[in-house]
Amino acid sequence: MERNPDIMHLKNDDPMLRVEGLKKVFRSGESDLVLFENLSFEVKQGEMLAIVGESGAGKSTLLHILSALDRASAGDVYCANLRLNSLSHDEAAGFRNRETGFVWQFHYLLPEFTAVENVAMPLLLRGESWQQAEPHASRWLREVGLEQRAHHRSGELSGGEQQRVALARALITGPKLLLADEPTGDLDGQTAEAVFALIARLHREHQLTSLIATHNLSFARRCHRVLRLQRGRAEEISPDSLPA
Repeated sequence: MERNPDIMHLKNDDPMLRVEGLKKVFRSGESDLVLFENLSFEVKQGEMLAIVGESGAGKSTLLHILSALDRASAGDVYCANLRLNSLSHDEAAGFRNRETGFVWQFHYLLPEFTAVENVAMPLLLRGESWQQAEPHASRWLREVGLEQRAHHRSGELSGGEQQRVALARALITGPKLLLADEPTGDLDGQTAEAVFALIARLHREHQLTSLIATHNLSFARRCHRVLRLQRGRAEEISPDSLPA
């Protein structure tokens, strides 16, 4: 899938994401479980939006839908002027590879590969050669402060280092949209603070639009906006209303 020109040439007042009447239903035995419904919101270019809510509220599912990993039961999602619901399986895969970066709570690094090989993987999957991909992967390891760990396998890295490698891997394709699902959830307090600070710095320096699902209300408070999922609905709350 070629890079969609509408995504790369947004007007300043165009939202990066537009969600309209989103609903997600799961079949549970003989009945339907409505995870959420009638979600509508926009995210502007350059914003950092925190998504908060209790476990099971649908934060992860929402991120999966926004990144074309899953489909909604009803409603629409637009990334710039691209309607995600209209994408074929292959087009959705191309969209994810080029336009979004996703960071999970668990790093999902491939244990048999080194840090630099893991970071390069999205470019290799795109069809680039190792000679083309390696310089970009090395540069991104420098961005996250792990240049000296480039040739270490994931099992030789600490939890914080593994998550930094995962962040570099998510951003190597140059996406404008970063989605992070509890990116600090498996880390101790000090390491979590360092990883969140890194995400915030990369968000600013690379002019990303970021959506971060988190239970850490102190981190959510430092985002531009906060969306709370509760009882199948979404409401925007002030970051200042959250505990520091």
